[in-house]
Amino acid sequence: MARTHNHPGEQAAPDPIRLLDIRDTPLSVDEVFRAVGDDAAGGMALFVGTVRNHDDGQDVGSLGYSCHPTAVDELRRVAEKVVAEFPVRALAAVHRVGELDVGDLAVVVGVSCAHRGEAFEACRKLIDDLKHEVPIWKHQRFSDGTEEWVGAC
Repeated sequence: MARTHNHPGEQAAPDPIRLLDIRDTPLSVDEVFRAVGDDAAGGMALFVGTVRNHDDGQDVGSLGYSCHPTAVDELRRVAEKVVAEFPVRALAAVHRVGELDVGDLAVVVGVSCAHRGEAFEACRKLIDDLKHEVPIWKHQRFSDGTEEWVGAC
């Protein structure tokens, strides 16, 4: 049976962007999960990015994130593009700045849609575009004493 999009729950919510922030405090998966909850959503997709202990064959000792003052505005622009492309019921994205340890949450994004496929695709677009377009930079310090800056855009 072909799916129709006549029911209001099949369509994007009028104001689906529920949470956008860049913070210097620990992030919460539960907060993002609650933000994207919607009774019309049959699928919720979350992505959680953590600080790993290695990069490009080197051991990471620590890292810090910093951002441009326009980063929240750019995050909103990215979120609005996702909402325009997919029938999003709810969307949330938070990114951490400051000094982080291995295992800390660096970014949590979530999207809910009427169907799982749309939720997966929208969530993937959200995190990929966030990483490529929002001016957030990572300063990695390796265990051998070297360091590098990695730009998001």
